[in-house]
Amino acid sequence: MKKLFFIIPCIALVMACGNNDEQYESQVAVPVTVEDVKRKPIEEFFTTTGTVKAVKDASLRAESEGYYELGTNPLTGRPFVLGDRARKGQTIITLVNPEVENNVKIESIKLNLDITKREFENQKSLYEKGGVTLRELTNAERDYIDAKYAHDNALISLSKLKVQAPFDGVIVSLPYYTQGTKISSNSPLVELMNYERLYLEISLPGKEIGRVKPGQTVRVMNYTLPEDTLSGSITQVSPALDPQTRSFQATVNVDNPEWLLRPGMFVNVSIVLARKDTAIVIPKDIILSQRRGKTVYVVERGAAERRIIQTGLENQEQVEVVSGLKEDERLVVKGFETLQDHSKVKVIR
Repeated sequence: MKKLFFIIPCIALVMACGNNDEQYESQVAVPVTVEDVKRKPIEEFFTTTGTVKAVKDASLRAESEGYYELGTNPLTGRPFVLGDRARKGQTIITLVNPEVENNVKIESIKLNLDITKREFENQKSLYEKGGVTLRELTNAERDYIDAKYAHDNALISLSKLKVQAPFDGVIVSLPYYTQGTKISSNSPLVELMNYERLYLEISLPGKEIGRVKPGQTVRVMNYTLPEDTLSGSITQVSPALDPQTRSFQATVNVDNPEWLLRPGMFVNVSIVLARKDTAIVIPKDIILSQRRGKTVYVVERGAAERRIIQTGLENQEQVEVVSGLKEDERLVVKGFETLQDHSKVKVIR
């Protein structure tokens, strides 16, 4: 009887093993798609939005009254219009005011400057030879300096009758005035922008205040230009949080060499918080949250094997795997939703 009791469990065990083999053989293979685990670069970034503005923006007004005269664009041969580019120092508008020009007396002042300059040079030559006193030389130098100041002030007064581009830029506002119309002082005349470089102010959540720093790389994209991602950098970061929103402000400069982005455009901003040039990186959406932890599946000998992984850097699409996966393992990227450990699978690439 003792032998009988010993034999029966062994028979039961053999039968159970046979049933498991039959059950595995009878399983329907789950079709899956796999890809080899590889090392690649990964970035962790924070995404926000904002409105870009031109770094160089000048609204020019009349500094004197005069009769309006719109200048001719030498590139087109016609009067300036909206969208025209103007070079630094180029005259866009002239205000004709004969009274101011007569009161300045620029020709008389230039003549006096030439006379006092020659007199000072003559007195300096005579002084070196002992022909005049130091007082006479000093008086000649003072007259020359006064003449230079008078000439400079006259040029400043006349420059107020000309509206010139302070930098290379595009005309973005040009209020219409009929040629010859009398313009009052302080009237708006033209707005010029150069948006080869742009900036924007962004608001970031307080939890990121220690991770966002000046000099960090930024990528900027507008939805109308999905194929053109521009680069920029953080230039300023506020050290304090807004007590109402628990957020902080930062300023971003954007390189716009082809002038693709326009001032006022709404853009997406991605701030690169961290980067690794080489890491095991997998798609983020294939990770399953289970009781044992973050789970993925690999294929070994025609069956799925569960892997519990630890992760590092991540972004909206990818995640770094710190442990749990090895390079060149076959990772299930499609069909993983219903898998269990040791599920029979059929690889479909």
